[in-house]
Amino acid sequence: MYRVFEALDQVVTMMEEARGLPMTSGCVVPRGDVLELLDDVRDAIPAELDDAQDVLDKRDDLVATAQREAAELLSAARAEAEQTVSDAREEVQRLLDEAGTQADTMVADAQAEAERTVAAGQQEYEQLTGRAEAEAERMTEAGRAAYERSVAEGRAEQARFVDDTEVVHAARTESARIIDEANDEAYRLRAECDSYIDRELGEFEDLLTRTLRTVGRGRDHVGPVAAGSADRL
Repeated sequence: MYRVFEALDQVVTMMEEARGLPMTSGCVVPRGDVLELLDDVRDAIPAELDDAQDVLDKRDDLVATAQREAAELLSAARAEAEQTVSDAREEVQRLLDEAGTQADTMVADAQAEAERTVAAGQQEYEQLTGRAEAEAERMTEAGRAAYERSVAEGRAEQARFVDDTEVVHAARTESARIIDEANDEAYRLRAECDSYIDRELGEFEDLLTRTLRTVGRGRDHVGPVAAGSADRL
């Protein structure tokens, strides 16, 4: 196509530079040169048209190829997006499962710790109660022995001093005092044991309450995170 335009430009230039005829609008041009340029134009036009048609054909092929590649890219993008969404959903479900398992583990651990603490407290309570009862029995037996000893001594003393009633009265008073002290000591030990057990159970109750609150806050935290992840999907 460049050769056609070049030949036409030369024809135009030749016509503009041609010598004019006097008293007319005509001019004198070299016929051979003009004919040669026109032949060049005539020879060049078919080839240029063929080249233009080739360009058009290639353009259609390029457009078809571009459309096909665009469709392939779009299909691949959709497949990748669907795979990404599927992977995200699986990840969210995995996180939810892990959170649920962790919460169940925390609750199980808290329950096991509670049961262990209760068992330990019960065992310690039984031990303290047993020691208190044993001590009370020992004190009671000691009081009884002292009483019996005092009675025996009083009777012996009474036998020696039949008229001395004050000795017998003092012995009985002393034995009664010893028995009262033994009973008071037994009551005191039992009260201290009950107070200790109540204090230990109160501390265990506080520990269990804090543990359950911690588990509750963990579950409350996992719930909004999982819900937010699901909403984003």
